[in-house]
Amino acid sequence: MTDVLNSVVDAIGGTPLVRLDRLTEQAGVKGAILAKLEYLNPGFSKKDRAALGIIEEAERTRAIKPGQTVVELTSGNMGTGLAIICAVKGYPFVAVMSKGNSEERARMMRALGAEVILVDQLPESVPGQVSGGDLALVDQRANAVTEERGAFRADQFNREGNWLAHYRKTGPEIWDAAGGAVDAFVDFIGSGGTYAGITKALKERNPRIKCFVVEPQGAAAAAGETITQAEHPIQGGGYAILDLAFLKSVPVDGYLQVSGDEARQTTRLLARSEGIFAGFSSGANVAAALHLLSGEEAGKTIAVVICDSGLKYLSTDLWG
Repeated sequence: MTDVLNSVVDAIGGTPLVRLDRLTEQAGVKGAILAKLEYLNPGFSKKDRAALGIIEEAERTRAIKPGQTVVELTSGNMGTGLAIICAVKGYPFVAVMSKGNSEERARMMRALGAEVILVDQLPESVPGQVSGGDLALVDQRANAVTEERGAFRADQFNREGNWLAHYRKTGPEIWDAAGGAVDAFVDFIGSGGTYAGITKALKERNPRIKCFVVEPQGAAAAAGETITQAEHPIQGGGYAILDLAFLKSVPVDGYLQVSGDEARQTTRLLARSEGIFAGFSSGANVAAALHLLSGEEAGKTIAVVICDSGLKYLSTDLWG
């Protein structure tokens, strides 16, 4: 019997770790994939942890004042997490998001009490595919709103609370649930906070665990590849940002690239074979794990994060 929680914020974290044995069997690979079901957080994504980490760190250091407005750029998941936490803690919240992101995200944030500002994409951008250039426009608008309102900028790409949330909780949870039986970890990077936090936690416990950065084909900036296709359907990351602050202090054992179509097909396979209804980036993570199990890490155990829920993509071609 679990205790009664003081608020929904206390329900963030502690998500299950499950084996994807049916999926690996259908894919014909040797080894195991352990999936951390972050889509079961209250805001249906891993970003609930980072949002809570950022606000709690800001409160601890007094970087935020009681009742101060919070502003952040988002693809939707960080905004949803912040909307939940700000609602409970009494901070007005303004989410600034590209019109290229799925409309379900804006609707959910508004339902949670957030003010949502949608920013036009660049003229050459593809609807539903947010590029680094589109994100830069969102960042400019978020900075302007922050200054106009004297707000606290959550700044998920730089605030330490982001990666610390995964270092303190998500990584140790994976290790404990697996009994330390993890050979590798893969993560599709957005801000890099999840990768940095989990990688640091796992490697402190076993330096031999290999950790891989996952990016979209054609937009693998972290891997040092030439950007040939900045637009892709894997929302929430792969923005071809060259200098992610959180990656500067963590080791990377390798870089993997996944196409938008491969992420889409693997997300659908995840739903059909395992009953896990997830989004594009989750499919990218599982596809990357399958790459490793069909090659250099055959027979090993690989941990992945199921980043968010498929409910956030019903208006996209993911489930068309």
